[in-house]
Amino acid sequence: ISKLGVLDRIPERLRGPAQVTSHANTVSTMEVAVGTLSGGNQQKVVLGKCLLTNPQVLFLDEPTRGIDVGAKVEIYRVMNRLVADGLAVVMVSSELPEVLGMSDRILVVHEGKLTAELDNRAGDVTQEAVMAAATGAHRLQVA
Repeated sequence: ISKLGVLDRIPERLRGPAQVTSHANTVSTMEVAVGTLSGGNQQKVVLGKCLLTNPQVLFLDEPTRGIDVGAKVEIYRVMNRLVADGLAVVMVSSELPEVLGMSDRILVVHEGKLTAELDNRAGDVTQEAVMAAATGAHRLQVA
């Protein structure tokens, strides 16, 4: 919605309200300053802005850090809906329960090297398996 770095307010005003309503923001208007919102709603605003670009892949780095449990659940719902709609979501998180609960596939890196690639589609990857790979106790077997 910008050309040569200049924001075009007409598309912003047309597309913004849809983002506000589609991501369960508690904001009733686009006129509220983002800095005055809770951390969870600020995260949802950032996510909404990213989605305005119609990405094919969405990279999320610690998407729920520092927000309350209710806002986390809303962020998870949005992420699940995006995946169901065909968007690829790559999430980096230091919260192991979040990784286990939200991921189809888990890549674990230790000291800059990939140590495990775990298929979690059945939801049976354990914290122990992830921690073993994260601490270097387990190394990825290369065929």
